Amino acid sequence: MISREEAINLIEKKVTNKNIIKHMFALEAFMGAIWEELKKKGKTIKDLGGIKEEWKMVGLLHDGDYCEEVPNEKQGIQISKWAKERGFEIPENVSHAMASHNFATKVKPESLMDWSAFIGDSLTGLVVASTLVLPSKKLSDLTTGSVLKKFKSSSFAKGTRRQDIILCKDKLGFSLEEFIEICLKAMQGISTDLGL
Repeated sequence: MISREEAINLIEKKVTNKNIIKHMFALEAFMGAIWEELKKKGKTIKDLGGIKEEWKMVGLLHDGDYCEEVPNEKQGIQISKWAKERGFEIPENVSHAMASHNFATKVKPESLMDWSAFIGDSLTGLVVASTLVLPSKKLSDLTTGSVLKKFKSSSFAKGTRRQDIILCKDKLGFSLEEFIEICLKAMQGISTDLGL
């Protein structure tokens, strides 16, 4: 499989918006954390649909084709093609999860990996938005309760797909509060990389 360093080099060549790159780092951290939590709940590698490194690669590369040259309906699909053209291996489960994170591709989420990327994608954005309205603008000062309050306020971060985030209970077995806490802790763990 493509290495993390190779993946970062690839996305930095294609994605000029540094905030999108930070978003990919956030989803990478989240995917690793949610994998660990699902494993604690007794999920096997077969249940999980992949090893931890594959889950994290989904997060790291999922928006690696988020640029003007790629139409929205191909965003999440093109990145696998680019990687393969350069001789990098992208496992099928990783390609599918990246394609299914964007509903415009018409690729449906199926596995726990797919659903985690699909649901977590919007949540990482809500966590960033909730951080940026704090006086300190620091993830370390953000609480799960504060994010939950922002989630319930539909006028805050209107672009957040709340209807997707709420699927965490049915698709992954976590309450909304648990899901937010997992995401927040994962992102706090890489706050320096995120500049927050």
